[in-house]
Amino acid sequence: MKLHGQVLVVDDDAAIRTVVAQALRRAGHQVTTAATLAEMEVHLAAALPDVLITDVMLPDGNGLDRLERLTGEHPGLPVIVLSAQNTLTTAVRSTEAGAYDYLPKPFDLDVLARAVSGALARGDGGGKGEPIGEEDRALPLIGRSPAMQDVYRIIARVVSNDLTVLISGESGTGKELVARAVHDLGPRRNAPFVAINMAAIPRELIEAELFGHERGAFTGAQARSAGRFEQAAGGTLFLDEIGDMPMEAQTRLLRVLQSGEFTTVGGARTIRADVRIVAATNKDLAVLVAGGQFREDLFYRLNVVPVTLPALRSRRQDVALLARHFLDRAAESGLPRKSLDDAAIAILERHDWPGNVRELENMMRRVAVLSRDDRIGEGDILAMLGERPVTPSQGGDGGIEAAVLALLDRLAIEEPGALADGTLYDRVIGEVERPLILALLARHGQNQLRAAKALGINRNTLRKRLDSLGIDPG
Repeated sequence: MKLHGQVLVVDDDAAIRTVVAQALRRAGHQVTTAATLAEMEVHLAAALPDVLITDVMLPDGNGLDRLERLTGEHPGLPVIVLSAQNTLTTAVRSTEAGAYDYLPKPFDLDVLARAVSGALARGDGGGKGEPIGEEDRALPLIGRSPAMQDVYRIIARVVSNDLTVLISGESGTGKELVARAVHDLGPRRNAPFVAINMAAIPRELIEAELFGHERGAFTGAQARSAGRFEQAAGGTLFLDEIGDMPMEAQTRLLRVLQSGEFTTVGGARTIRADVRIVAATNKDLAVLVAGGQFREDLFYRLNVVPVTLPALRSRRQDVALLARHFLDRAAESGLPRKSLDDAAIAILERHDWPGNVRELENMMRRVAVLSRDDRIGEGDILAMLGERPVTPSQGGDGGIEAAVLALLDRLAIEEPGALADGTLYDRVIGEVERPLILALLARHGQNQLRAAKALGINRNTLRKRLDSLGIDPG
């Protein structure tokens, strides 16, 4: 195992070249530097280094484009990619091109030094995955925080193989998005991606849902039905909320993972399970194992490559990026196009987001509908969060407007279609009319004639409204 070696550092930022070179020299390595691809080629022609460290965006070209040819010409050369384009696509392309490792900027010098030591010990350029097309690069995972960079690096390493992946994280963190990225970037991308939520399937139907059933296998089975394993043949099967799977179904799933074969419920023919398994949970499976609620052997079968998704409050620097993305998506779906001012972003970054990314997306869709201005301000966000009523500068004294906004928020959450089903005016008026009439009756000592006069209607109309609203005239 080689502990020290010759390292070539390629970056157009002189400060980065200097700092990296100094750190690696202190670690005992010999270092040369280059600022362009052309300079890199000169050094490579003179003497092949033990490790190459290169930036992506260089003045005379893209380092990843050159890397794809370089690893073919020198398959034993370990390459570490540095990039300020901290996206999942960059991580995956680096792995596809044969890079040993990928480090997003800004990076920790100690982490870089460990990567160099690992590359020297390994002495090869890593594995190349099947290239992905440009049409597959518009991925839903967004974030430049260190926590998300760790997720990207794991995904980049597993997309080209069939290892089982277990994704854990709170509800709303985007576990299915990770599962889809693993599928969409891998060699199975042209085959089905099939998802099943274990928490949503009745216990007695889970095995039939997973493995299918034959006609007459149970009451109501009028015809043969293919299960999710068959539907996902050649592709990926996503087992969501795996922690809610009943013990008896866990036993059968374990047998399938061990043997790679299954039979339908009521069937005798053995079927090959040609699927990649990706599972997800918002529970701590290790705790469930300790409590006897989850099979330990199944846990180890699933937990081959663990991916832990961070809560949104643990990556607040991604909030503004996500919020703007969701506003753009809302506009693409036909909602008004809106933008966020700095004060609004500050409030969003301060919030703890118990519903995580899903909560943020829902809020951005609501504020796109309900905000009066094209520019979303601090007051709009505070009203959405219920932290204080809308300020007087936004119209009226803020109290009634805040109450109406709160009502719209509640309807948007409880009945998503209510804001666009044509009944909104009558529903809001109905909500306002009852407290208005009750308040006027109380103010006028329950005198209906005076209350009707204050409302500008006659007494008979008021009586009809009382009856319609279920208000006792006494």
